Amino acid sequence: MLATPGGLPPAAQDTQWAYETKQDGQRAVVYLPGDGGLLVRARSGEDITAAYPELSPLGAALGRTPAILDGEVLALDESGRADFQSLQSRMGLAHAPARAARMAARVPVHLVLFDVLHLEGHPLVRLPYAQRRSRLESLGLDGPHWSTPGALVGHGAQALRATREYGLEGLVCKRLDSVYEPGVRSRAWIKIRNLRAEDVIVGGWLPGRGRLTGLPGAVLVGQRSAGGTLRYVGGVGTGWSEAERTELAALLRVAATDVCPFEPAPPVQGAHWVLPRLVGEVAYSTRTRSGLLRQPSWLRLRPDLTPPESAADLPDGTG
Repeated sequence: MLATPGGLPPAAQDTQWAYETKQDGQRAVVYLPGDGGLLVRARSGEDITAAYPELSPLGAALGRTPAILDGEVLALDESGRADFQSLQSRMGLAHAPARAARMAARVPVHLVLFDVLHLEGHPLVRLPYAQRRSRLESLGLDGPHWSTPGALVGHGAQALRATREYGLEGLVCKRLDSVYEPGVRSRAWIKIRNLRAEDVIVGGWLPGRGRLTGLPGAVLVGQRSAGGTLRYVGGVGTGWSEAERTELAALLRVAATDVCPFEPAPPVQGAHWVLPRLVGEVAYSTRTRSGLLRQPSWLRLRPDLTPPESAADLPDGTG
């Protein structure tokens, strides 16, 4: 069951919803057959058990009680926040168990559990969320590499504000009376992603394909470093209407140049460079450790802002 992007439920319905922290990890369904074994499957259905050997003791956590659980595999940073970049070093190792074991010692994962779909031989998917949640919490599944974080009923605005204050990815709102709909992106679950917004300088673009042929499929953006160089921070390919994309295409053609404005030049194949004169505002979730924007989306052009073209153009503080 997948969540639909949206906003908080109406205040009058607040007590009809539960609120869980949105985690930036790999969705997983966990099968506990009750014989001490464990099977972990990704959203695609792929068996990813061998990628996370530190989760194997979970197989015996319920003794001989079989269960199917829903959750998210995370890698945590020093502050206990989900770090997707670290998790990427663990993903894709299901067919390399020896390497997965070595990586488990360096980048351990943590499984957060938020739903129970089958228990003691009985399917629970037709039960309301509130009942499934109660059954899940009664299992007491908290161990060295897994836990069952709490869910807050009501107080959605406060919960969302807390995720922003603590720098968390966002909030998932779940209707208390909702059944579990496998494979469905349901309005009974609503996800709210906390986004940041910053100004960026456009330094290039990539051609679109299909219906976007002749238009920019993505723009390549950067920000000025302290030394004045334009540092590449990522590619942005979403957030425009058709009219806005057409307008942007005309502006990019006028600013075309053969010289890459980024230093160092990003390893992007097929890029068209432009003079770094266009400023835009983008929304994004987090930054990688190398400074790239994760999940960036275009918000608007900033014609009111004109970027300096080089370090020599930057203010020197002498007035």
